[in-house]
Amino acid sequence: MTIDTLDALETRDPVDRERALMARLPQLVALAKRAPGWQRILDGIDPASIDCRAALATLPITRKSDLKTLQKDPVPFGGLNTTPLSDMSRVFISPGPIFDPEGRGKDYWRFARPLYAGGVRNGGLLQNCFSYHFTPAAFMVEGGAFRIGSAVIPAGAGQTEMQVQAMADLKPDTYVGTPSFLRIIIEKAREMGADISSVRNAVMGAEALPQSLRVWFQENGVPNVIQTYASADIGSIAYETATDGVINPGMVLDEDLIVEIVRPGSGEPVAAGDTGEVVVTSFNPDYPLIRFATGDMSALLVGAPPSKCGRTNSRIKGWMGRADQTTKIRAMFVHPSQVDNVVRRHPEVLKARLVVSGRMANDAMTLHCEVAGEAPPALAAAIVESIREVTKLRGEVVFAAPGSLPADGKVIEDARDYS
Repeated sequence: MTIDTLDALETRDPVDRERALMARLPQLVALAKRAPGWQRILDGIDPASIDCRAALATLPITRKSDLKTLQKDPVPFGGLNTTPLSDMSRVFISPGPIFDPEGRGKDYWRFARPLYAGGVRNGGLLQNCFSYHFTPAAFMVEGGAFRIGSAVIPAGAGQTEMQVQAMADLKPDTYVGTPSFLRIIIEKAREMGADISSVRNAVMGAEALPQSLRVWFQENGVPNVIQTYASADIGSIAYETATDGVINPGMVLDEDLIVEIVRPGSGEPVAAGDTGEVVVTSFNPDYPLIRFATGDMSALLVGAPPSKCGRTNSRIKGWMGRADQTTKIRAMFVHPSQVDNVVRRHPEVLKARLVVSGRMANDAMTLHCEVAGEAPPALAAAIVESIREVTKLRGEVVFAAPGSLPADGKVIEDARDYS
């Protein structure tokens, strides 16, 4: 079996990788503090002290959902950018609106790695079917393809017949875009009687790729299909790999990120393998992001054998839903951060899960709390009072043994009967 990766960074010893990332952390914090937005967020933080994961975990979380407010003062990046707008190459707009910059570096979004894992090679030709309109996905592909040396058909989204004709005439080897659009193209090609069999690879993102659809692609002429996980703020976060046509377990993390999996609402790292929110620290010289909460749920892949592709970085299980578990109870919204607030008031509580049960308009709220040993008699009443103060709602408390609550990342479980 031949190991074929973009560069030697992907196959280095994990200890060397971790040491290199931690050595860069103080420099990143120092760089970020030169920006007024980060200076406010990291006020009082000594960059030299942030040199390990434990120290990083003490820094505040900045949420993707916060950007809409932060970016109003000043517009467009809320003072989180270390490079002025005049020295950027592009500004993208996501719903909110949220503004995302692109600097002038080569492969700015680090998208060459997932493209290479998906079969893109020097001298190849790919058809880029991500939108070029306001959002960065298409430009992520452009930068990655340029680094590898593959030419690009800038097809964008839509215009299905033209997409088919371009594939039939130019014979690209790789499709890049959403899973649903490739299926539409394949069905349209069959309807038109067009030969698009040159497309053997597909690098997909922005939508879920169920196994049934992956099999459908393989049965319809596209044998090599991988998923990517990226965002408009960060770029590439993780990607699938394949060996001899078989998908390897998990998604490999990007080499230039530090990824934490944390308990939603708290920012506290969960145990390896537990489900939680994906929090990313990005070594972006123009727009550094430190402990940036994506709102996505995932878990580190633990206990699996080394990937057959030869890449040695940590792997996550892929996208596992959204972290925002805000729940409406008796006309009031309860947020995971409020549950965390209650827990922090009572150090005896090791872990908690708010379970909402009953029927709508007659629902009950119970905080299940893991405690070591027998709970002190007054603890339940104190927690009930904290629930009332923080949420403005009445709730009950149930104690549980350490390790007995599910490790699925849920802070709030909506178990109501909606029938």
